[in-house]
Amino acid sequence: MISTLSSNIFCQDEAAFYIKKIYKHSLEYGQCQDWLQYLSDSIGGRLAGSAESYEAVDYTYGLLSDMQIVDTVYRQECTVPRWDRGPAEIVELRMPGDTIALRALALGNTIGTGPEGIEAEVVEVFGLDTLALLGRKNIEGKIVFFNRPMDDARINTGYAYGEAVDQRVHGASRASQYGARAVLVRSMTTRLDDHPHTGVQSYAEDVEAIPSIAISTNDAELLSAKMQGSKTLKVYMQNEARLLPDTTSYNVVAEIRGSSHADEIILVGGHLDSWDVGGGAHDDGAGCVHALQVFATLDALGYKPKRTLRCVMFMNEENGLGGGRAYAEASNRLGEFHLAALESDSGGFTPRGFTCTAMPEVFPKYLANLQEFDVFLDPYDLFLKPGGGGADISPLKSQKGLLIGFKPDGQRYFDFHHTDQDVFANVHVRELKLGAAAITSLVYLIDQFGL
Repeated sequence: MISTLSSNIFCQDEAAFYIKKIYKHSLEYGQCQDWLQYLSDSIGGRLAGSAESYEAVDYTYGLLSDMQIVDTVYRQECTVPRWDRGPAEIVELRMPGDTIALRALALGNTIGTGPEGIEAEVVEVFGLDTLALLGRKNIEGKIVFFNRPMDDARINTGYAYGEAVDQRVHGASRASQYGARAVLVRSMTTRLDDHPHTGVQSYAEDVEAIPSIAISTNDAELLSAKMQGSKTLKVYMQNEARLLPDTTSYNVVAEIRGSSHADEIILVGGHLDSWDVGGGAHDDGAGCVHALQVFATLDALGYKPKRTLRCVMFMNEENGLGGGRAYAEASNRLGEFHLAALESDSGGFTPRGFTCTAMPEVFPKYLANLQEFDVFLDPYDLFLKPGGGGADISPLKSQKGLLIGFKPDGQRYFDFHHTDQDVFANVHVRELKLGAAAITSLVYLIDQFGL
């Protein structure tokens, strides 16, 4: 039991030695970089319901089927939205005698403007609450430009993203309530560059849908500056995005049956879908190959787990969470118990540690027991602390197990997030392998000692 761990010197030494073996194998023989390069460069962007997403399902299913340690692997059906971006977006800043093209990407699940496009005056705002202060008389018939940047003063870039992303997700719905014709949104990144960031936006049920397009941070700065010196400035927007009927896609699930505690499941996974721009290397090809490498490393080391281990490639995290919901619903119907579910969805950067959460009535005990693993993870500079788990595993919370999020260094994550720059060339192979080794080590410890 975990309560006797600190007094069992032999057990400590054995576990510490095994973790060294995990790191040695992952760094010297790990294949995760090869799998990620194929996902990112050969298959490319994998938006749910696209041909590329089905190719990725088949590819990862094949990889898991080839592992001797795996007892069963299957495709699990889930319902996903089908959004089509259409031809390249056009956004132009128009002033008397001058037209400037702005770099743009339509936001996920948005509607299009139609082939004629939209030309209108622009009103700049820095938050959703500003809309109510301006009122319909200042917004109706215009394009609302949400220009609140991510907060550079935040050390944790994930917090900065969380504070700013509401304008991307809900901006179109809120602006529509005041009669806006469309919205432009500043891209979600701390960096000033020329690469627009896509990402999901959501329409409320009781409002008229209007087009929603992101522009690069450099162009957001340009537009804001031009607006200060011109009362005749207008913006033209044109895109042909459309939301098609829902379709069927698949999670990929592989299982290694436990030898003595088979009814306790330890899940490790990432989401297989990505946005249609770039190659989805950090978001979330890295998380998928992390999970694949966990199984491959344990396979190579001849490991026999006590608890049932599952590797899950979730589908549709980006614009619907269809895969995560389908997996949890199926698990709940079977009366399963996930002792721990670990998700990697923060990129393939240098590992920093893990955050975790659970239902309030069980979390204090889980956290205290988990933190007894510090003695094994401290030599690798990994922390264990409260925080988030992950979007795909969040529906499992009601099973009263522990939800764990892998946390690599996040300073560069939003340089690539949801852009055409999220490609394998921007992944450091050693950092990727270190992440896989860290995750494998924690899975091993939970399997050996429980919670």
